[in-house]
Amino acid sequence: MEAPSFTFLWGFFCLSLTLTVLQLVSANSEGDALYTLRRSLSDSDNVLQSWDPTLVNPCTWFHVTCNQDNRVTRVDLGNSNLSGHLVPELGRLEHLQYLELYKNNIQGTIPPELGNLKSLVSLDLYNNNISGTIPPSLGKLKSLVFLRLNDNRLTGPIPRELAGISSLKVVDVSNNDLCGTIPTSGPFEHIPLSNFANNPRLEGPELLGLASYDTNCS
Repeated sequence: MEAPSFTFLWGFFCLSLTLTVLQLVSANSEGDALYTLRRSLSDSDNVLQSWDPTLVNPCTWFHVTCNQDNRVTRVDLGNSNLSGHLVPELGRLEHLQYLELYKNNIQGTIPPELGNLKSLVSLDLYNNNISGTIPPSLGKLKSLVFLRLNDNRLTGPIPRELAGISSLKVVDVSNNDLCGTIPTSGPFEHIPLSNFANNPRLEGPELLGLASYDTNCS
């Protein structure tokens, strides 16, 4: 049996090196995105102290979980006494499955770029001070199971794009200032009305074809 040729070995080495470099670039890009988030937040309890941008990837940072390819799959920062705002760069975390930022004092709006998180299973932003509308781009999250945005200052209608997420099991938008009607199609068929409570301008379940879904929103 002939030994592998030098050309073959060199080609294999170059391919392996290229894949390694690509993994490092991806990991660094994710680290940059998370560090941008860190710079946008006030962290009085120093829970983000380990988020060092000089490291090869963010997988050793506290509150960050990665898969075997060193891609970020979880960010767990619930109840961490953080304030500040979310950043569009979070949309770069294409392998992210869990974004847990509940029970903080996060302000500003939900970046539409979160709709790029195609692997996202859970988006938990409840009990913050988030304002603005729910981005229709969240309807692109076809793996989403949990969407909890309750106890914020959100306005506008509930995007009908969310009704197209067949995997969605839990939606809670109670205690906001949403308007319009409550969707009744797709996953919304099984969401209890209590999960829409305390939105003074939000009307009962929509009667399809009889009223505009964004009534009371002007």
